[in-house]
Amino acid sequence: MSDDSGAVAPARILCVDDEPNILASLRRLFRAKGYTVLTANGGHEGLAALESDAVDLVISDMRMPVMDGAAFLEHVRSRWPDTIRLLLTGYADVQSIIEAINRGEIYRYITKPWDDHDILLVVRHALERKALETEKRRLEALTKQQNEELKLLNASLESKVQERTAELQLANEKLKNNFLTSIKVFSNVIEMRGGKLVGHSRRVADLARRIALRTGMDAREAQEIFVAGLLADIGKIGFSDDLLEIPLNMMNGDQLGQFHKHTIRAEQLLMPLEDLQGTARILRSQHERHDGTGFPDGLGGEDIPLGSRILAIASDYDNLQQGALVQRRVLADEAQRLIVRGAGNRYSEAVVAAFRYVVMGVGEEESIDDIEVAAKDLRAGMTLSRDLLSRDSVLLLPAEHVLSERMIEKLMQYDATHGGQLIARIRRRK
Repeated sequence: MSDDSGAVAPARILCVDDEPNILASLRRLFRAKGYTVLTANGGHEGLAALESDAVDLVISDMRMPVMDGAAFLEHVRSRWPDTIRLLLTGYADVQSIIEAINRGEIYRYITKPWDDHDILLVVRHALERKALETEKRRLEALTKQQNEELKLLNASLESKVQERTAELQLANEKLKNNFLTSIKVFSNVIEMRGGKLVGHSRRVADLARRIALRTGMDAREAQEIFVAGLLADIGKIGFSDDLLEIPLNMMNGDQLGQFHKHTIRAEQLLMPLEDLQGTARILRSQHERHDGTGFPDGLGGEDIPLGSRILAIASDYDNLQQGALVQRRVLADEAQRLIVRGAGNRYSEAVVAAFRYVVMGVGEEESIDDIEVAAKDLRAGMTLSRDLLSRDSVLLLPAEHVLSERMIEKLMQYDATHGGQLIARIRRRK
């Protein structure tokens, strides 16, 4: 036992006997060893003592008037089960011992007359056992409490980890979107040179991504090719306006020499950006030919990166229609025939097959579940399903942008000053 200060208090022993001299002997014996001793002259007096004081151990005589030791110890077991119970009995009283064991579930019995050393040893061992059991229960309760606290902590940590993971995923997605938006803006800066460049990279990027998906590329690979399409002309940023306007088949030797270097320059410009290394490789090889007669490295067949093979077809298809490859603008149907005719020599046959599927109506393209909404009908919270472009193909807002009231006001102002023709593609709400 311990008091409120945490110090260990002496064990409390209750001795119950109807003979005063027995009680006196027991009191002297145990007090000499530092125990606190209470005495009672019978069973009823012993129960009253237990009701008023906490007791660690009870020693009861068997033969007592009114309530014998077996009945008394049975009451103790029922009401104070943690109190250790010892029985004092004569040598020949075997039946009484059995009764006490059965009814009172006693710890030990001690015969009269007792040996002082033996009874002290029995009491000490009994109290030590009680202390161990008490400590065991305390530790079990503490362990249970700590386990419950640990469960709550784990649940809290798991919830915090999930929240933090969601925040990081959202931040990462935002970074990706901002990165792609930056590339689109930069692509628009290149196109602001005017002429044949206006809208070219946007059209090439969209077509290249669709062809890539058709060839079996996953979304990440197709996105890389989309970025390559947006930056396909980055190496031409130092070209003069005159050079940009000359069709490829009309360039002289010096002009072709400059043109042939633009893919290497594009690779060099993107070299410092770790996330665009794949894009840089695609741009370097975008003018390689399937038959090995292209530039800058003379690669052929499967040695040409698949992204470069795709970009070559998407770029040539748009350039044919813009008059950037030959002197005249080629209609879409004729441009398609020229691409198909180049399969096996200029272009990869497998990529041409994907091009035919996407562009020439061999199969249905994947559709986006969206609607057209005029600027005046836009509402905060709407999400763009596609890039919002001006009439001259300048990027205003990227796909997946969530509109705010302030942005809608800016779009309406822009629309009012540019003829009121701005139409946004808005993702349908599911």
